[in-house]
Amino acid sequence: MNELTGSTTDKGEPVRQALRYSALVCILLALLLTFGFAHSTPAASKKGTAGADAPNVLLITIDTLRTDRLSIYGYERKTSPNLDRLLGRGARFTEARTVEPLTNPALSSMVTSLYPHEHGGTRNGLRMRRGLSSLPKLLDRHGYLTAAFIGNWTLKNRLSGLGEHFGVYREVLTKKRWFGLFKGEANAEDLTDRALEWLDTYGGRRRPFLLWVHYVEPHAPYVCHEEYFAQLGIEASKGNPSKSDCYDTEIAFADHHVGRLLGRIHGDPRLDRRTILFFAADHGESLGEHGYWGHGRNLHEPNLHIPLGVTWTGRIEPQVIDAPALLLDTAPTVLGLLGLEVPAGFHGQDWSPVFAGKKAPEARTTWFQAHKGAVLTAREAENARSDGLLQVGMLAGGMKEILEVNGHDLLLFDLQHDPQETRPLVEEDHEPSEELFAWYEQVETGLDQAGHYPPPVLDEESVEQLKALGYGR
Repeated sequence: MNELTGSTTDKGEPVRQALRYSALVCILLALLLTFGFAHSTPAASKKGTAGADAPNVLLITIDTLRTDRLSIYGYERKTSPNLDRLLGRGARFTEARTVEPLTNPALSSMVTSLYPHEHGGTRNGLRMRRGLSSLPKLLDRHGYLTAAFIGNWTLKNRLSGLGEHFGVYREVLTKKRWFGLFKGEANAEDLTDRALEWLDTYGGRRRPFLLWVHYVEPHAPYVCHEEYFAQLGIEASKGNPSKSDCYDTEIAFADHHVGRLLGRIHGDPRLDRRTILFFAADHGESLGEHGYWGHGRNLHEPNLHIPLGVTWTGRIEPQVIDAPALLLDTAPTVLGLLGLEVPAGFHGQDWSPVFAGKKAPEARTTWFQAHKGAVLTAREAENARSDGLLQVGMLAGGMKEILEVNGHDLLLFDLQHDPQETRPLVEEDHEPSEELFAWYEQVETGLDQAGHYPPPVLDEESVEQLKALGYGR
């Protein structure tokens, strides 16, 4: 019996071992398939829900662009024929403003829909805090290709932290615009060339895209483009053009090359129909008003007021919206147009219902802040956020209130009757409204809490570039 048993055991054990081996192989294969595909499948296959016909999004921003220097906003010179056509095709805002008149803070607010004291990038040279939600991150999760092409040194990823939010983040810093001395920017021609190359390679393929292109012109030093003198009516024979004239030629130069980018979209009917175009300036520019040339250090209208428009062929009817808007509204509005949920933490307003015919909000209070220009020394960086606040402001019902932080001096203007802000309505020692003082305290609290945010990365080249851009004052 034992032999039989032993004999039976000898014959059956190999079968059981084979079965155990086969089961083990199946388990291993399942694990390999699970983890292997998880690590090798493209992001769009894992998380993408947007099909090939989902709308694309093209964000075009221009640095330092005043609203009142565009023809479509009433300027007598024909500075902007391409932008005029773009803004005339969709919804154009007449009362749009930035949240802070500095490039890095403003554009960080554009993509995150947070105020500068919340995202932490309150000054040029200060990075946003990491891990924030943003428009490009949200669209990436829905299967979008996301790419940015920037031509301004202050937007370098190591200085801004914006690269975290895009799948492709290209710093096109190929030109020496500052009198041939500093290679720290791209001109509009180079930037458009790079963006068109990306569109030809990736645009309109199996996945929709979000593409952001930021042009540096007409930022100082206001390079004078003589080829636009005739278009603008500038007579060279009357002596050297003024800085204001050169500023206008910079707008015309940027407009021409933005037109090349727009031509790529509008020249393809299918691409045109399925591309949302969002255009804005990051902030304006003071050209001598209130005794100031430049931007960033005050909240007067030349710094704050920006052109803003959204077009979508066949979906947004041409219209002019006079209600107050903010650059902060970009992300919620794009998400609304795409039918995607707007995160509760986004502070901007979704304008897509207004584009579809809903009445614009009659009353909206908008809020602003101004900080010192840039962080230029390691010592300054220690308290760069909390020590950098210069002004806070609010606009409600046409009444604009500005609080000077150092000394608590107050300015109050009625923009409906005094759009140039030449007649302040109160003395400087007047007390701010409760609403404005509450906003000031909110901003101060946020800056105090920002002490643990990433410190600036201060290499010698970045410091010199920021100084060259006019931020050393």
